[in-house]
Amino acid sequence: MTAAIQAAVLRLATRGSALARAQAVLAADAIRGVGGPGTELVIVRTEGDRNQSTPIEQLEGQGWFTTAIERALVEGRADVAVHAAKDLPTELGAGLEVAALLPRADPRDAVVCRDGGGLDSLPDGAAVGSSSARRSALLAELRPGLRCVPIRGNVDTRLGKLEAGEVDGLLLAAAGLDRLGLSRRIGQHLDPRSFVPAPAQGAIALEVVSGAPAAAAVIPAGDAATDVAVRTERDLLRALGGGCLLPLGAWARFEDGALVLSAALGVDGRVRRAELAGDPESRGELVARVAAALR
Repeated sequence: MTAAIQAAVLRLATRGSALARAQAVLAADAIRGVGGPGTELVIVRTEGDRNQSTPIEQLEGQGWFTTAIERALVEGRADVAVHAAKDLPTELGAGLEVAALLPRADPRDAVVCRDGGGLDSLPDGAAVGSSSARRSALLAELRPGLRCVPIRGNVDTRLGKLEAGEVDGLLLAAAGLDRLGLSRRIGQHLDPRSFVPAPAQGAIALEVVSGAPAAAAVIPAGDAATDVAVRTERDLLRALGGGCLLPLGAWARFEDGALVLSAALGVDGRVRRAELAGDPESRGELVARVAAALR
């Protein structure tokens, strides 16, 4: 790392929600932990933040939570963009790259109910809040008697709607609740082999302008195993021609030296599944095999 980068203060672009700020703090700590410079936050309001009434499937294009943050990089208002990796569109903006993926947190989905229970505590007909097509498809298979209803807003907003009785339960990412100090609200962690998480769920991505000096400061903070897993999951999403709205679950991890990829795809009211293992050095072949099985 050059002396100039060591002396610099890195500007971290992030959304303004409590969860996004918590993720940015984790990024700042990770950068400092590998001898990087100090940081400051640049708060960016995204399209997804401005429009919280339109159902997510009705928003146009992709990158509702990332495009404005990427623009801050391109325009030189920030040096590093901090994203929940699962929010990244299939293709990054021109001239941008993910320089590092921090060590992955819990990738599982979690159930939050008013009574502290899990899905078994909910009677048939109960409403479970989630705006994810993937979660809706998997819930319909797991508990066909429950209703999955759209819900928007940050974690605190969704918890408020739960307490107000607008829904009977919530499906949320366990990592987000953990990062907000809300682990006590989790009534059930869903098995990731069956209730397969979203591609890159639980991971934090640090994005930079390709070739920018900031990359040297953040690359050492990356985690190799997370990098392989997340890129494998995103490659599967890309292979299936999908974006953020594709009802795809993909979970890659290492087991006994092999790279294992579990996947679930909601198609025409049912869920197609595949789980295969392969050589980590040939992950492209593994992705192609899983994509073929899902098709």
